[in-house]
Amino acid sequence: MTDFIPGDRVQIRTTGDDGYPLMRYGFIGSCWGGDGPVVVMFDDEMAGSAVVDVSQLLEVRIDTVELLLEGNDLIEEPELRQGLVHLWWAEAEQAGLEISAFHPINGGLRDSSEGYVIAELTSAGEHYVLRVIREPHSSGEVRVRADRPNRWEF
Repeated sequence: MTDFIPGDRVQIRTTGDDGYPLMRYGFIGSCWGGDGPVVVMFDDEMAGSAVVDVSQLLEVRIDTVELLLEGNDLIEEPELRQGLVHLWWAEAEQAGLEISAFHPINGGLRDSSEGYVIAELTSAGEHYVLRVIREPHSSGEVRVRADRPNRWEF
């Protein structure tokens, strides 16, 4: 569990009115310490803030901003994989991530039996790859997220 302090950038996963997953982003306003609730000033609420249980929050980092989408065609079709690059980029911008370099890989590069690398990026001086993978226990969901690249030393 992360100990949040005022000013930390956070995210919460909820479900929208349409039943689809929704990520909300905001800043910690105040904390009562430990495992208690925190006040979050959400980006999409101009009127104020909300009290949120700390267990519902994730720190915004390059490896916590992700998309979970329905549709096997999103991973099977090269053009749709390329579209996922732009969807993730938009989510990363909304989350407030600082990305210093971003290089899409046209059509993606298969890096496992269940996924593709679809872009390379740099954030905070560290190198990452953007991957799309099939969710292992799902009949049609794919996950798009940034990870450290696989490196094999011989």
